[in-house]
Amino acid sequence: MALSAVIHTFDVQLADVDRGVYEDETLRVARHPSETDANMILRVLASRLEFEEGIAFTEGISSTDEPAVLVRDRTGRVTAWIEVGAPAAERLHYGSKLADRTVVYTHREPGKLLASWAGKRIHRAGDIVLYTFDPGFLDGAVAALARRNTMTVSVTERQLYLELNGTALSSAIGEHRIE
Repeated sequence: MALSAVIHTFDVQLADVDRGVYEDETLRVARHPSETDANMILRVLASRLEFEEGIAFTEGISSTDEPAVLVRDRTGRVTAWIEVGAPAAERLHYGSKLADRTVVYTHREPGKLLASWAGKRIHRAGDIVLYTFDPGFLDGAVAALARRNTMTVSVTERQLYLELNGTALSSAIGEHRIE
């Protein structure tokens, strides 16, 4: 018998001072049986840190031709391709050709990830941004995770302040570019 997705609910208050974005929203997030809690939290954070009109979760791990999160304009055109984890260079190439903007949020070591993409064919590679968090940040978030979550996400001067179910965490948001 196949395992089904586990649904997590996040009541999120977003205050991104850097971009002037303030939003309250309830998210219902399906975690695929093969997806780790860290990857799911990374998807939720990426969706809040990239929040704009038209942002949505995709089928994620179940989909081979879409990123974890994407943004579509009112005509349905993909404007932002948002990957999480350690996507293959081929996915970045495809996403960068399809969308105006491509970003990756990872919990992996950025040097190793960038090295894995070096020399590979990636459309507009220099425009793709890789975002990282301080070591242990996502582990702390995973430890506070529940099925029903209250989350506050605040960003000021590229510093992320996260409160998840009463646990306060913070991290610099590292920015890296593919060379």
